[in-house]
Amino acid sequence: MQILLIEDDPIISWELQLRWKQLGWAVQVCERLDRATEVVVGLTPDLLVLDLSLPDGDGLLWLQQWRKGDPRTPVLVLTARDQVADRVAGLKAGADDYLVKPFSVEELDARMEALLRRSVASRTRRAQLGRLSWLPDEGMVSCDGRPLELNPREFEVLGLLIQRAPRLVPKRVLLDALAERNLEVGDSAIEVYVSRLRKKLLDCQVRIETSRGFGYRLVLDAGPEQGLA
Repeated sequence: MQILLIEDDPIISWELQLRWKQLGWAVQVCERLDRATEVVVGLTPDLLVLDLSLPDGDGLLWLQQWRKGDPRTPVLVLTARDQVADRVAGLKAGADDYLVKPFSVEELDARMEALLRRSVASRTRRAQLGRLSWLPDEGMVSCDGRPLELNPREFEVLGLLIQRAPRLVPKRVLLDALAERNLEVGDSAIEVYVSRLRKKLLDCQVRIETSRGFGYRLVLDAGPEQGLA
């Protein structure tokens, strides 16, 4: 599990890093919102833990803005704001859970694990970006309800991209995922599959962007009427 912790309290940050690393979780810490904005693009976190009172702004406003580009990644707000109105505002802004300081680390861990279970279960059932739907139970990808003709490797690559959209998916993650499904491929093969997918997605108003040297991300084509489904 890759966690992005946005927290400016050095004691809380240090203690959580130590605890989570002992549990085998990878942790990236940002003390400021501007740094979090830079990091979250390439990190592809599985979960965000977000404080609301940061040195350079309000985490609630940051969350509202970030949710416009990423509606799927679970977010747990960890804050000293303890009023009912604060909880309501946090959830309406896009938080999946809300925990008030001071807190029990055991409860925090349990809440995080619950969010991840729900996230994985949701992604396993289906994923959608704009007009594009990935339906693993049916083994099908459709665009406006029209099935796309994909071979098994293209189907798996597109599935990984749409499940994490619009976050970056490292090339190594794509290779490892195909290997787990007994679909052995070389580095250059991923580029071939991405090239094929780009052609097959031309009419779906989504595109695959390349972050050279890092990986790929699936995003909506810019347009005045487009938005996440």
